[in-house]
Amino acid sequence: MQQYESVIILTPLLSEDAAKETIAKFKSILTEGGAEIIAEDNWGLKKLAYPIQKKTTGFYHLTEFKAPGELIKKLELEYKRDERVMRFLTIALDKHAVAYSEKKRSGAFNKKAETKTEEVAN
Repeated sequence: MQQYESVIILTPLLSEDAAKETIAKFKSILTEGGAEIIAEDNWGLKKLAYPIQKKTTGFYHLTEFKAPGELIKKLELEYKRDERVMRFLTIALDKHAVAYSEKKRSGAFNKKAETKTEEVAN
C-alpha cells in the first residue's frame, strides 16, 4: 500500500460541527475502503491566497493515510460530488516525504528551535 496525503478546503459557510461531520464522512470512506489513517491535522479557518467561489477563507484539513491506489479515485470522486469541498489535493508520498512527515509529527523541528533559544538566553 502506498502512503498518501490529502488536503481539502471546505467552504467557510459551514459551522465547526458541520465541518467536522464532513471530515468524518471522508474519513469513513477511507477506513471502509481499507485505508489506514496515519495522521490528521485540522488547520481550521484560514485566509485563501486567492478567492475561490467568491470566498476568501476556508476550513483546511490534512489527512495522511496508507491506501490501495484504486481507493484514491473513489475518494476524489466523493470530493468532487460534495458541494462543501471547494478544493482538494491528494498526493502520493515518496520515501523522503514520509521521513519528513514522521519527523514533523514527532516534533523534531520544534526541538531545534527550542535549543537555539536556550543557547541565546545563556
